[in-house]
Order: sequence, then C-alpha cells, then structure tokens
Amino acid sequence: MTAPDLYAVVIPSIGRPSLLRLLETLAAQADSSPGAPLPVEVVVADDRRLVTPVSRDDAGRAPASEPLDLGEVGAGLGARVVRTGGRGPAAARNAGWRSTSAPWVVFLDDDVELPDGWAGLLAADLAAADERTGGVQGRLHVPLPTDRRPTDWERGTAGLQDALWPTADMAYRRAALEQVDGFDERFPRAYREDADLALRVRDAGWELTRGTRTTTHPVRPTDDGVSLRVQAGTRDDATMRALHGPRWRERAETGRGRLAWHVATVAAAGVGVVGVLARRPRVAVLGTVAWAGLTLDFARRRLVPGPRPGDDVFGTELRRMVWTSAAIPFAAVRHRVAGTVAARRGLDPWPPPLAAVLFDRDGTLVHDVPYNGDPDAVRPVDGAREVLDDLRSRGVRVGVVSNQSGVARGLLTRGQVDAVNARVEELLGPFDAWQVCPHGPHDACACRKPAPGMVLAAAAELGVPPWRCAVVGDIGADVAAALAAGAVPVLVPTPVTRPEEVDAAPRVAPDLAAAVKMLGDRLPAASHEGASHEGTSPEVSSPEGVTSRSAGSPQIGSPRTPISRRPTGLGGHGS
Repeated sequence: MTAPDLYAVVIPSIGRPSLLRLLETLAAQADSSPGAPLPVEVVVADDRRLVTPVSRDDAGRAPASEPLDLGEVGAGLGARVVRTGGRGPAAARNAGWRSTSAPWVVFLDDDVELPDGWAGLLAADLAAADERTGGVQGRLHVPLPTDRRPTDWERGTAGLQDALWPTADMAYRRAALEQVDGFDERFPRAYREDADLALRVRDAGWELTRGTRTTTHPVRPTDDGVSLRVQAGTRDDATMRALHGPRWRERAETGRGRLAWHVATVAAAGVGVVGVLARRPRVAVLGTVAWAGLTLDFARRRLVPGPRPGDDVFGTELRRMVWTSAAIPFAAVRHRVAGTVAARRGLDPWPPPLAAVLFDRDGTLVHDVPYNGDPDAVRPVDGAREVLDDLRSRGVRVGVVSNQSGVARGLLTRGQVDAVNARVEELLGPFDAWQVCPHGPHDACACRKPAPGMVLAAAAELGVPPWRCAVVGDIGADVAAALAAGAVPVLVPTPVTRPEEVDAAPRVAPDLAAAVKMLGDRLPAASHEGASHEGTSPEVSSPEGVTSRSAGSPQIGSPRTPISRRPTGLGGHGS
C-alpha cells in the first residue's frame, strides 16, 4: 500500500441512529470495492455533552449518559471513540484527526451513506492529488421525493450538492491540517467551520479539488422549528467577516442570503410598534402593512417551490412556513447583531495565543510516589519551580489536572490528597486551578484522564476556552485528555511512559523547560505583563464529577459520569 492510499476516517457524532448505518456502508466497501484500500483508522468523535442536563442544548446535542456503542460493525472496523464534551463539530473533528496518524484524513458526517464503490473512487481521488493538493471534496447526492415537490427543509439539504468544501465528505491532507492547526473551534455549529478551514488552507498555499466519488446524504427527519434554529448561523457569518474581511463571501463562493430583507422586515415591524406607542395611526399602519407584506412575500417564496395542495405533507408544510416566516427575520437579525458585537471585541487568527498551561501532578511536577498520602514524600522534579514562575511572570495561568484513583481503591483519603496538594503548592507556588479525579479505572466517570472532563473543567474554572490551554504530562492519558478537550498536549516521558505513547504523542519534550519552549510563539513573551483572555467560552461547563474551586484549596469531585475510550497508543496507566 503506497502512502497516498493510507487514510483515516473521522466521524463527529451526536449519537444519531444514522451513525450505525454509515458504519455499515463503510464496512461494506470491503466487498463493493475489492482491492481498494480501506481506512487504516476509524475514529468516532462522540460530541454529546459530558454533563447530564434534562434538555438538549441549542445545537441539538443529547446529553451523554453512556459512551457511544458502535456495535459489531464498529468493532469489525476497529473503530474507536473519542469523547469531546459537546463542543461542536469543529472541536470534534479536531479531536478526531489529531488522534490519528495517517497522511490523509477523510471527514464524514454521521448522517451520510457510502454507496458501493466509494472506497475505490476515493483511492483514485487521492492518487490523482499532486503534492500541492491539500484537500479533495466528495460529491454529495441528496435523494428527494419523486412523487411531490420537496419541502423547504429538503430543498435546504439538497443545497449541499452545490456547496464547496462541505465536510460531509471531505478528504484533507494531514500536512495541510497541521499547517493551519485544523478547524477553528470558535465556530460552535455545523455552519461555516468548513468554509473557514478551506479559506485558511488555500491561503496557506494549498489547492482544493473536487473528486469523482459520490456520497449519499439523506434528508434527516426534523421538527417544525429547525429553520428557526439554524438562523444562529448568522453569528458565524459575523465571525467569518471578522476573520476574513468584508469580501469573504466572494472568496468562499457562497450566496448572500436574505439578511438585508430580514433587516427590512424587522425595521418595518419596529416602525409599526413605534407608531402605536406614539399614537400616530398612519405610522402604525404603514409599518404594519410593510411588515405584513414582507413577511407574506417571504412565506410565498418558501411555499411556491414546495408541495402542492393535495400532497400528504402540504398541511404540515403550510403551517410550518407561516409561523417560521414570521419568526425567522427577528431571529436572524438578533443572532447577527450578537455575532457582530462579539466579533468587535477582536479575534486573533487561528490558533489564538495560549492563556493557560495545565500540568499533570505525579511524574510531571513532582516525582511519582504511587498512591502518595504523605506530604513529606513530595519532591518536585528538577526545574519545576523555575518553569512555573516563568509562566506566572508572563501572565500565563497555571493549573493541575490529576488522577487520584487511590481514593476509589481505599488506599488514600480525600484529606490525604488535599494535604499532598497543599504541600505541592507550598513548594511550587500557587496554582490558579486544581482539578482532581478520585475515581478508579472502572468507575465510568467523565473526569478521569484520558477523558477530557478535568481539562474542560479547569478551562471553565479559569475562564479560558480549552483551545487556549496546553496540557503537560508524562503518560498517554494526559495527551489523550488534552486532544479530546481541544488543548495542546506535550508529553514529557519518564521511565513509566510506554514506547507506544511516545510514538503517538504529537509533541515530546525531554523536560518541563523544553516542554514550555516547545509551545513557542503561542505563549506571551517573558516581558509581557498579563495575558489577554480572549472571550470566555459559554459552551465550556464543568462536567459532573469535577469540582471547581478557588486557588489554594484543592478539592476532589465525586459524581460518576462516562469516560471516553482511549485512542490507540495513548494509554491510561498510572493513578
């Protein structure tokens, strides 16, 4: 098998039933594409939230109570799951591709299906890519009803057939992803994150092409409010403008939408309300008539291409179009204003500067004493205090994320762990965040590394998005937790570090000082006073089982929630 034939498949998922159907069609390629290379790695990024709220979040992600079960078909593919904590498809795809090593990464949405022969055509697409080709797009086919006109939602999904660079089926060269640091995780929805990546890849000098393979994208079932919810994407339009300038639509070759008409509709409604409040009937009538006319025209434009009277879905479609056509302009304008205000606070190019470095405790900051409950046995590793003081002087926040399964095993008390942590602070100085997992390997918690729970909780405690954090540790579980959380990992091996963990780690340093130096330009210079904490991340919340606290009083979480399966080569040995 030649190098271009080696590819990994990464699938972000929120647990839709269609995921298993996709895996079935991927497994079927062995028979339908004889001789064609199959993926050397299959990673499913489980992007359900780690917390357990009663309702779904605004992106429709269901709370995760159990790890995704990929069934026999997943096992047959050798697929593995990386839990990403409900941070959106950009973050999920990043965690997926960063946990693989193949020279090509094929991103697939969890609601597509691969027709027979897809793997053979993919192999031809990759073989045809020259050295400057950074990505090859698959063609999408959206089956529509043959016995009636499509609904508004079906037509919207069919628009993917003409879209450029959608990650429903998009192969990227690893070198291109590494050069631009993958997807910009400040795009929290499945909207514009793929266009942003394509622009940055092309700006970096790579070419993007359209391949010959075709992927089927069925229209997934949805509810009446979907067209209203997707208006949140206008926030991402504001982010695109802030990052790529006012001509970003031309560069991304995307349509202009109806925002101007929505603004006019909202303005007309405002005029009507002002007329009523000011007791000026003519103004009130003028505004109301203009609003009604614009709203009816919007509804008409959505209804005319759709089902006809007598079709079985016409009544439902008529009701849906009437009320959503009245609500959409207000939602679109509200989201665009919110996105514009947020973008005006300033956005650094991706990846943004680091604002925090989180450290594993045992084997990284202090010499590892298994299940240590004695503060007098704490011995810092050489240079640890100097490294920490240097980071503090730059305004970089520092924290600790530590597995302490001795509590679950009955070998330690929480008081002993707290006493040891207090001694660590006495010797190494204050930490801005402490996150400690007291659970054992079989407790199925969300916090124990390699799960991302503690890293996400530390980021939330610090008010820093996880992508502005680095994680330094001595074993593969530290690296895997960082990758799943979207943080930058650095492995500092010790005698207990497994060779396969060293091989799998994206960054390996001989000591703490070298680890910090490896973070390079993403850290502020030593003379810089104070770090700018670009936007706290509202999507980041402390998973259950990880308790936040103020610096100086280490605490331990207690409830149990699920963990991710660890990526190959990034093990979970140690405490």
